[in-house]
Amino acid sequence: MMQEIVEGKWLAAFRRVLALNGIKDGTQVAIIAESQSRPVLMQLASLACYDLGAAYSTIVLPTPPQTAPVPVKSTGACNAIQHKRHVIEALKHVEIIVDVTVEGLIHAEEWEEIEAAGTRILVICNEHPEILERTEPTADLAPKVELGIAMLEAADEMRVTSEAGTDLVVDLKGAPCGGTPGFSTKPGGVAHWPGGLCLAFPGKNTVQGRIVMDVGDMNLTFKDYLRDRITFEIKDDFVTDIIGDNLDADLFREYMAAWDDPNAYGFSHVGFGVNPAARWESLRLYDKGDVQAVEPRAWAGNFLWSTGSNQYAGRYTLGHFDLPMRRCTVTLDGVAVVVNGRLQGDLI
Repeated sequence: MMQEIVEGKWLAAFRRVLALNGIKDGTQVAIIAESQSRPVLMQLASLACYDLGAAYSTIVLPTPPQTAPVPVKSTGACNAIQHKRHVIEALKHVEIIVDVTVEGLIHAEEWEEIEAAGTRILVICNEHPEILERTEPTADLAPKVELGIAMLEAADEMRVTSEAGTDLVVDLKGAPCGGTPGFSTKPGGVAHWPGGLCLAFPGKNTVQGRIVMDVGDMNLTFKDYLRDRITFEIKDDFVTDIIGDNLDADLFREYMAAWDDPNAYGFSHVGFGVNPAARWESLRLYDKGDVQAVEPRAWAGNFLWSTGSNQYAGRYTLGHFDLPMRRCTVTLDGVAVVVNGRLQGDLI
């Protein structure tokens, strides 16, 4: 078991990352946390803000009662704000939020209004600081992320195939695209640490085909590797069938069904990772309590698809899966950006 205490090396990393996010003397900062947040992340964020001279305050919200029928993990949709106007208004009146809530605010229902006010956000994912140290954002990751996002924005269609049988087509026309190297200084900018994702949020009725997840692909809600194949039939953005006579498929089906919510079956986002510091095999080396499992979303050359909330398609739910896959080929308008799990061209 690793200790969660303030280490000098971790404080130094927090100072560097907060500085990359434009936090300096006088910057108006709100650190937002909840009662179940990792105390060490709140402490490191506060000390780093102090060292950088920021004008910061800390908001600690009570973690709300559980209302879901199953455990809620790795959603990116913190529900601790509970639509409280005084909290929302406070967050709209700072330059940047340093988010150390358990799930993060990126998919929270309140984020759209806060983002529209020009507030930017740095989500420090609920990882043990050792993981954050190893995946510290650096300036040289930004050009790769920017290129990946630009390629998604310019494309009309994404196609994903694999030798295991995946054949998925995504209409990207008009799809909001994003991603982060782990820092942003733009008004309304979104960053998370670990970073290195390039994502598109498909609109309604734009995702069709089949996904075959193979042995070694990852279910990050369960924080585990698949041991058997699962096949997903996709029609008009929704998983319509989950096929597999094995434990992995059974667990997936039953968790999905437990929500009794059609939106849990909808697509949230699709994309690929470009972070060479993120490792596919790292999940095997940590206890589940140590990880939020954001690192495996970002490893270079994965294809990542997710079910659950997609605010751009008007769908909200706490049911969520992030599902990075190996050995896929991803093309944008016929041009390969990933071939058999390896980045191509200037993305390398």
